Amino acid sequence: MAFFKLALFGYIALTVIYWLLAIYARSVERERLEKTYDHEGGTGSRDAFIAEGLAAYEHSLRRRLIWLVFVIPTVVVVALVWILNFS
Repeated sequence: MAFFKLALFGYIALTVIYWLLAIYARSVERERLEKTYDHEGGTGSRDAFIAEGLAAYEHSLRRRLIWLVFVIPTVVVVALVWILNFS
């Protein structure tokens, strides 16, 4: 039972880390898009350019890699439990 409590609080902590990392990555991407628009003097609306870039970012590999925040610790814990119990 204690392991499940630890796992629950661990996943709560990982969720907080995930959301903080996702918010930070999105703000960095937005800043990059703003600088790109300002330096290149893009055509059209600045807001439309940024919105289009952020929509493309939502489907990018960089966005999907943030899910490794959940995957890597889970794999490490499962591997450690397996090695320590069945070796």
